Amino acid sequence: MKSEVIQIDPDPLAPFAIAPGWRVGDLLFLSGQAAIDEAGAIIGANDFDEQVKQTFINIDRVLAAGGSNRDNIVKVTIYLTDMGNFPKIVEARKTYFSPPYPADTIVEVKALALPELMVEIDVIAAV
Repeated sequence: MKSEVIQIDPDPLAPFAIAPGWRVGDLLFLSGQAAIDEAGAIIGANDFDEQVKQTFINIDRVLAAGGSNRDNIVKVTIYLTDMGNFPKIVEARKTYFSPPYPADTIVEVKALALPELMVEIDVIAAV
């Protein structure tokens, strides 16, 4: 089965030695996406909704580079630094996905890679 790294330019994850994602056959495996813009700046510090919005902008960008889109997402894992934001994630799922909704795992973590980040989402999608 053929596999290849997904390339984006600019790549804000490059300084962290992380590939944006991999295409393996007809599946895409995205690295965790967070509220980091193309220049590497954090978007929405202390604003959960803005962070979710930027996270999905990043997800869409990597999916497009891999030849897919959000409608083809089959699985997400969502990492929250505060489970108090769970109701907002439920609403975000309704905003950013449509039925049938992807399989989902959500976990609370003590911290993410950068202290200002409140949410990170990794994705598996079909091409």
